[in-house]
Amino acid sequence: MMTESDVVPYDRESVDRFRQHGWWTGRTLPAELIDAARTHADRVALVTPEIEWTYAELFDRAAHFAGGLTRMCDVHQGDPVMFQMGNVAETIVAYLGCLLAGTPPVCTLPQHGTREIGLLAEHVGARLLITQADFRGGRAVETARQLLAQGPIESVVVVRGDAGEGGVTYDELLAAGAGCAPEDQAFTRVDPGSVAVFQLSGGTTGLPKVAPRLHEEYTYNSRSWAQALHYDTETVVLYPLPVMHNAGISLAVQPAILSGSRLVLAPSADTFELLNLIDRHRPQVLPLVPPALAIRLLDTPGVTREALRSIESFVVGGQVLPLEVSVRLRDELGIEVRQMFGMAEGMFLVTPDGADEETRFHTVGAPIAPADEIRILDPANESEVPDGEIGELAARGPYTIRGYYRAPAHNGSAFTSDGFYRTGDLARRHPSPGGTCYSIEGRIKDVINRGVEKIHAEEVEEVMVQHPAIRTAALVAMPDPVLGEKACAYLELEDDAEPPTVATLGEFLLRAGLAKYKLPERVEIVTALPLTNVGKVSKKVLRDDIQHKQRIEEGEAS
Repeated sequence: MMTESDVVPYDRESVDRFRQHGWWTGRTLPAELIDAARTHADRVALVTPEIEWTYAELFDRAAHFAGGLTRMCDVHQGDPVMFQMGNVAETIVAYLGCLLAGTPPVCTLPQHGTREIGLLAEHVGARLLITQADFRGGRAVETARQLLAQGPIESVVVVRGDAGEGGVTYDELLAAGAGCAPEDQAFTRVDPGSVAVFQLSGGTTGLPKVAPRLHEEYTYNSRSWAQALHYDTETVVLYPLPVMHNAGISLAVQPAILSGSRLVLAPSADTFELLNLIDRHRPQVLPLVPPALAIRLLDTPGVTREALRSIESFVVGGQVLPLEVSVRLRDELGIEVRQMFGMAEGMFLVTPDGADEETRFHTVGAPIAPADEIRILDPANESEVPDGEIGELAARGPYTIRGYYRAPAHNGSAFTSDGFYRTGDLARRHPSPGGTCYSIEGRIKDVINRGVEKIHAEEVEEVMVQHPAIRTAALVAMPDPVLGEKACAYLELEDDAEPPTVATLGEFLLRAGLAKYKLPERVEIVTALPLTNVGKVSKKVLRDDIQHKQRIEEGEAS
């Protein structure tokens, strides 16, 4: 059970100001969602390739799930619940059901392995895992079985399959909760200043970085995004990325519900599946398009302006889209790109309405809410750098966290003395008569940005050095034209050891419980890793080396 000291609260002065301005309401997130569901009861809320449910149907199922959860799974108000599910209707039911039951969902990616899920469950104190039996050939449910055997997880709810020993099925929960209504659930006793949802910040290292999203601030986050993108009852939102992720929840699920919009949940980001859903449902909003998907759309035969004409907000995130791609989208498909930048910790920026192409093509826009505050700081201290100079992006506001969960030591360096979150991203401020926008210029943190997924190098390095052949390892980013970056492993080997290949190293890391997207996609063997003048591995030298080798290879190929 969490304690007050586990979560860094907003200070009383800020809370009073947020409520005075109406940004915070003094109500819980599920209370706000239920009000919206009642208002739009007969409208279609959720569409997948398998179902089409109204708001009333969706929230009735969520209430049944909540009732069954508390009756069958020995979880109580305040107990976190782990998720490892894909983009299916049951995921949305279970997420909303946990909110109604007052049991904070812990959002993870379905690709995560036993190591990630186990560390996270231990960190937040979760004993129950909800998993999907048919996800990628049963990999997720096998992860659940391993976690049950190892101990971090004590019970499992299995969706779309048999529960097996130590578990119950989704259908059994719904049956046990039959007759329960949304307003009967435990959320009515929940403090609106408490944790609503736990979001994982980009990845895990030895100590997971978990963003505790509080009820009022997470509601305001979602409302602000809906207002920035003009969601209303006529809006159709199509979301193709993993939905149990901060982006999926706060750009799609919650904003759509709060606005009475229709959410179309794509099973994957497969281009042809996406085009079929666009043709059938005519969405106006694609709220987070990875650069790789934008490039695939351009390179897919038969994709025309007519096929995409319904889309009014084509929002690209994860990294700034290469200029040539933005130009091609405009010229070939008639798409005026909007860029965005966001984080599990809160702050969202997006291209403002009516922005010129200089802003659209070269910045990630402006904050979405009037109370958002941004500073560009000298990375070495808390002083701001002048306009136009590069510094560290720091953020504060009504939906940006004031501290990570159970991480007092890390919070001491991750936040300024007056509560600004230091993102570790390098940025530049661009003032103009039309307003101030920001560009992202790189990172201070040792993080590899593979498409929209972030790989913490330290985490992978910790596991690589457990390989019997590896003495020391360093993971660095190498440029990739589609994903932006991929991971390259530099390895210093034990004497006379057989060098691992990309395939054999990947197999080792998968067996250790790492997610597949974190695996190195190139291996370089060195006699010694380069060091800085203070004795640390020089990642800059390694990044320069791999880029130099790539340029030589590209020259030879041409």
